[in-house]
Amino acid sequence: MKPAGRIDLRLKGCGRSSLRGGLALVLAIAVVVGLSGCSRSRFPSYPANYHEFAYISNGAANTVTVLDLVYLRQDRVIQVGRQPTGLAVNPVRNEVYAVNAGSDSVSVIDATNNRVAATIGVHRTPYFIEVAPDGKRAYVANSASNTVSVLDLDGRREMAVAATGEGPGMARVTADNRTLVVSNRIAGSLSVYSITDSKEHPLVFREAFPGCAGATDVVVVANSAGEPQSGSKAFVACSGSHQVMVVWLAASADSWRGKQDASLQHDQMLCLLDVGKTPTHLAVKPDGGEVFTTNFDSDSISEISTWTNEVLGTYMIGSKPVSGVISGDDSSLWVTNFGAESVAMYSIDDGHVEASVRTGSRPDAIAFSEDEHLLLVADSGSADVAVIRMQSKEGPALFTMLPSGGHANDIVVKSFHAKL
Repeated sequence: MKPAGRIDLRLKGCGRSSLRGGLALVLAIAVVVGLSGCSRSRFPSYPANYHEFAYISNGAANTVTVLDLVYLRQDRVIQVGRQPTGLAVNPVRNEVYAVNAGSDSVSVIDATNNRVAATIGVHRTPYFIEVAPDGKRAYVANSASNTVSVLDLDGRREMAVAATGEGPGMARVTADNRTLVVSNRIAGSLSVYSITDSKEHPLVFREAFPGCAGATDVVVVANSAGEPQSGSKAFVACSGSHQVMVVWLAASADSWRGKQDASLQHDQMLCLLDVGKTPTHLAVKPDGGEVFTTNFDSDSISEISTWTNEVLGTYMIGSKPVSGVISGDDSSLWVTNFGAESVAMYSIDDGHVEASVRTGSRPDAIAFSEDEHLLLVADSGSADVAVIRMQSKEGPALFTMLPSGGHANDIVVKSFHAKL
């Protein structure tokens, strides 16, 4: 594939004046380091008690496929509810959660034995799930009932329900576990809530921000002031248009930023940024410096500065890009091209496409293995997962295809050390 050409080297952004000179922001996501050394010609070796699995939700088969990433084989297929869609991993316990859109429930999968340990009822037509940083709660947006469910993961039950805008899709929690944001696709808005310790009222509505047509994916970037309660920004893909909405999420009144500027103690819509047509997915660099959008109907990606709230550029990437994932060293963005049966590697530093690897039909969800030795691409049209080896002698290359199930919707990876 030839290097991608640039479109609009500098598009209009919000400018630094929105927040009195701008804020330095970083994403509060821990970068997982490799478990063992490996060369470009060998696979890594792992301790005997190390386990790593990929989970794929199969919407047409009512199952979750489990792939063993240590031995590169299918481990098993788990029967869950109807039409499983979103998946999430608990960061502190060996559990994976599958949202069943067709049966209004969440399946709790015990990763130690890869079996369904419990099923939690929610409300009508849930799609995705977000687990809190402490692993104690989860949040499920119920698109057909205009609500978000709060799940008690210790008790494995729904503990509360809060109203949202019409057609909620994604829920995201800030890194400090103080704020929840929910995108509302039909309403074209973002709802913002305070997270409390109360069991009766764990969510308190704060604000709603309209003007984002077809609001879908959301990412939250925490600011780098060094305090856990010094504010964040939410970036929302407006999939019904060609824009990304940027919302400042309030800092604590007791934080450094709150004391310096009382206006930052309030949620505010900063701007709408012009990107490509139909932005579907947002990916954040681990250092928090940029957010990338995949623009499905423009065959492009757009790069957004989280510091200045500007679009730095829009670049051609391939046919119908859907999802993206960024390497832990911030160097490359991998994008699934739904219309080209391929995945493209975009060099962030060099500003062009450096590689393209063939996949199965209609590649969609994408994830790295924990040590990034493997890139996993769920092919929704061919019921398989393309396993791309990142450190072969020839560079990134397709290593094998592993079976999944009908219409793959999502993929996540969970690793742990079993007790000896």
